[in-house]
Amino acid sequence: MYEKYGVRIIMRLKQAAEAFLNEKCIAVAGVSRTKKDAANVIYDKLKQSGYRVFAINPNADSIDGDVCYPDLKSAPEKIGGVVIVTKPAITEQLVKQCHEAGISKVWMHRSIGNSVSQAAVKFCEDNHIQVIAGGCPMMFCRPVDFGHKCMHFFMNVFGRLPREVSGPESQV
Repeated sequence: MYEKYGVRIIMRLKQAAEAFLNEKCIAVAGVSRTKKDAANVIYDKLKQSGYRVFAINPNADSIDGDVCYPDLKSAPEKIGGVVIVTKPAITEQLVKQCHEAGISKVWMHRSIGNSVSQAAVKFCEDNHIQVIAGGCPMMFCRPVDFGHKCMHFFMNVFGRLPREVSGPESQV
């Protein structure tokens, strides 16, 4: 956990989402070369919203005409945050890549599918990586579409969104 003088530093989900989306260079891990799944939709939304966004998939050379990178260290720029839309076991590998690459923010997608791994969350907390373990960046990336507004509302009502997020001191 992030601690300062023995006190854990926490922030609300909205604050953590804003801090994540303040990064202008974001990678999306788990994009598909064969279908439009959640990672591809997030990738497209971030790209259309003006972010420098990098597709990560070790099994693809390109996604919709854009270069796809096999891992985080292969991206041509310093990445500020990573959206992970993979199976939880792969999430565990990716957060280790984040630590090695000095990436300080991770968003583990959880909506219809689930990328959250408790071991990966603990790794992030132990290594001073802000981790949002659940929800979707499209619930916060403006303009938010009607479907994601509804998803945000219902996931919040039914306790499917994290209420608080551990974060580095510099972001509180």
